[in-house]
Amino acid sequence: MNLNAENPDLKKVVLKNSPLKQYLVEYVGDSLRPKSGEVTTEMIVEVMSSEFPEFLLAVAEENFIRGYEQALADVESEESSSKKKKRK
Repeated sequence: MNLNAENPDLKKVVLKNSPLKQYLVEYVGDSLRPKSGEVTTEMIVEVMSSEFPEFLLAVAEENFIRGYEQALADVESEESSSKKKKRK
């Protein structure tokens, strides 16, 4: 796994296909004034991290905890599988 790889989803232009997305795209567009007029997910993250960091921190913490729990479950499953194979 390349930890230096960028997430291609961050470069995607956000479509205004819901009221919340419309608000965010317009707000971020007004804040950053991109030359292309298009707002990407990365731009929204940039503005959110600057203006609403506690929201992004809560999302990041939740994702970390879920990932950690999944890793523990995977390890337990692998250990259980290995023990069953050794018994055979």
